[in-house]
Amino acid sequence: MKVVGLGQCSLDYITLLDGFPQEDAKKEVVDFTVQGGGPVATALVTLSRLGVNSAIVGRVSDDPAGDEIRRGLKAEGVGVKGLLARPGGRSQQAVVLVNRKAGSRTICWQRPTVEPLSPREVDPVFFKGARFILLDGLMMEASYKAAEHAARLGIPVMLDAGSMRPGMLKLASMSDYLVCSDRFVSDLKLSIKEAFKKLRTGRTRAVTVTVGDKGSFTFYEGKVYLQKAFKVKAVDTTGAGDVFHGAYAYGVIQGWDIKRTVEFASAVAAMKCRELGGRAGIPTLTEALRFIRGTK
Repeated sequence: MKVVGLGQCSLDYITLLDGFPQEDAKKEVVDFTVQGGGPVATALVTLSRLGVNSAIVGRVSDDPAGDEIRRGLKAEGVGVKGLLARPGGRSQQAVVLVNRKAGSRTICWQRPTVEPLSPREVDPVFFKGARFILLDGLMMEASYKAAEHAARLGIPVMLDAGSMRPGMLKLASMSDYLVCSDRFVSDLKLSIKEAFKKLRTGRTRAVTVTVGDKGSFTFYEGKVYLQKAFKVKAVDTTGAGDVFHGAYAYGVIQGWDIKRTVEFASAVAAMKCRELGGRAGIPTLTEALRFIRGTK
């Protein structure tokens, strides 16, 4: 099986701090790491760790950050033929400040300075053999094109809706699975129950709303499922939502029922939080299943 994702990829500089620094001051960090990031990219790394063949379609430049993004994905087994480089600019980068005392993190990021993928660059060959497609809506016109390819080929689509952007509701209606943050629902100015009704349109079969350490709510086939978050000693929540999406996709392509799928996604996301950075703590399938058995 193969999963293809079209969306954002980044290079993250992550610092662990004992308390948020004051303005115009110096503060020694507890730990520091550089890891790849981005919603779709990290979801694909999660799938690769779980044993699924995955590939990315995205944009970088020919700068050192772009080279490192590509190298990191290849090292994780993610195919990068669709990661197209446009020369002369800067790839996406982010600085993440993780406050160990508060259990929070603050992200300062810059989008790529080169043009995003255009619809004409979304070559159908990138999706050959795909069983599932992941989108994050960061390159909207290209995402529409990918969703159109998926509809023609009968491939299920999942949208990671982290925040409301122009065109997101249209893209949501083109997706079979919508996994959104509570911030996305808040932007709609609706309750979770009202959001389920509004978002269950078009192709959409299941809607999941993640609510951080409170867990998630999923609406599927007329029923609402509550999944409580797994309790772990969290070091850093960076990338937890991205990992959740990757593990959710794993459950879908395995043919699991929605309850088991969301439970698995919640467990894998929680395990990630035990280490610094968006990818270091992502478990293998064996580790994830052992963790879940240990909580029963």
